[in-house]
Amino acid sequence: MSKERNPSETRPGRMEPLARLPVFFALDGKRVVLAGGSGAAAWKAELLSAAGARVDVYATDVSDDMAAIVADPPRGPVTVHARGWGEDDLKGAAMAIGAFDDDASAADFAAAARGAGVPVNVIDRPVFCDFAFGAIVNRSPLVIGISTDGAAPVFAQAIRAKLEAMLPQGFAAWAAAAQRWRAAVKASGLPFAGRRKFWQLFTAHAVKNPDVAPSDADFERFIAEVQGQSAAVEAGTVTLVGAGPGDPELLTLRAVRALQSADVILFDDLVSRDVLDFARREARKMLVGKTGFGPSCKQEDINALMVALAKQGKRVVRLKGGDPLIFGRAAEELDACDKAGIVVEVVPGITAAQGAAASLGLTLTGRGHARRLQYVTGHSRDGRLPENIDWKALADAATTTAIYMPTRTLSELVTKGVAEGLDPATPAIAIARATRPDQQAVHAPVGELARKIATANLPGPVLVMLGATIGRTASRTSRDAHAARQQRG
Repeated sequence: MSKERNPSETRPGRMEPLARLPVFFALDGKRVVLAGGSGAAAWKAELLSAAGARVDVYATDVSDDMAAIVADPPRGPVTVHARGWGEDDLKGAAMAIGAFDDDASAADFAAAARGAGVPVNVIDRPVFCDFAFGAIVNRSPLVIGISTDGAAPVFAQAIRAKLEAMLPQGFAAWAAAAQRWRAAVKASGLPFAGRRKFWQLFTAHAVKNPDVAPSDADFERFIAEVQGQSAAVEAGTVTLVGAGPGDPELLTLRAVRALQSADVILFDDLVSRDVLDFARREARKMLVGKTGFGPSCKQEDINALMVALAKQGKRVVRLKGGDPLIFGRAAEELDACDKAGIVVEVVPGITAAQGAAASLGLTLTGRGHARRLQYVTGHSRDGRLPENIDWKALADAATTTAIYMPTRTLSELVTKGVAEGLDPATPAIAIARATRPDQQAVHAPVGELARKIATANLPGPVLVMLGATIGRTASRTSRDAHAARQQRG
């Protein structure tokens, strides 16, 4: 008999060590000292001017690139002082940038800047730098900085190129619209939950229509839509989300969006902790048990907690392994929310059977070999073998069967299945922790599988699949699956 336990909150892990702290300086109208007039210094002058800084360049000679920036700065003025820098020049500066050919000159400049309390960067000499310039993706006011701590600038540039290709240019206009509209949203009279909903609508529309310029009509439409949903917005919501079989890369985009907007996440033991890395860091994460034959929270307690949190106006995500509608007791949770008048959304996930099959290169159907796919649970509420299994369907040679939660009852299931016509030589496979780095698989005819599972001592969760297609592809699955996992790293 399983033991009961109460929901418990899981604290987020500590921030992993950072090589650099990513910060964004506000330089509009502030003075920056730039020592040197080379081409490398000219690029820094252009960057600083674009950020709105007043750039004072100290150099006896300037490159053609620098002269061009001085003549036509992107934003803030760039002024050349035809002399070397002095300590008095550093007073009151927001930052200091130097371009030098030797370490001695670089060291003198860095020491003087630090003595004046000014953060300093010396181009291509990280030992003298208080901060670093990273590769930049510019969709201002949306700006992304990329740093490898100087270890691999070419790698940073390659990442920047990928992000440039992924992020539409139109995002700049939408980010600018957010700046313009923020004060108006605050003054709209919408409650906190309503303002949050406004920005959710804004974001969804911007992502779907990045190259359509935002207009005042969009603002009015978002405000009207939130006002029309005011009661529902205040009431909170519940979203049942499929976490997939384990590999976080198998999450759907809708699942990621739900996790990133959640206030509270109620998750089961079977959910891979790597999946929680996609959640909003500020969200409360509560473990609500649900392990096979282990300590578990009562389903009615989970239902009550879910409803209570939603009634507090929270965005609640009920996170389940695989797909929430397959052996996940979703019906009871949907009924509880329906009775309480709580709005519910269901986000499907990749099933354990789909994930396991894909990770092993198994086909679940095959022309001339398997015309049907069925999912069967290996135990009922009392932990025993269900009494209403369709044995004829289980024995059908043209069917692929996926058996969930099979470990304790598999031997009895196979014995009864064989008595009802199941061929004990039917190819079968047991997969433990499907799609995860420590995935394990055991191949055997179904009549021998329970014994081999016991010998292998497979960790949970375990899924069993049997059918003709399993045998047709089993010979190459171990080799190919291992190679694929090695390639993924």
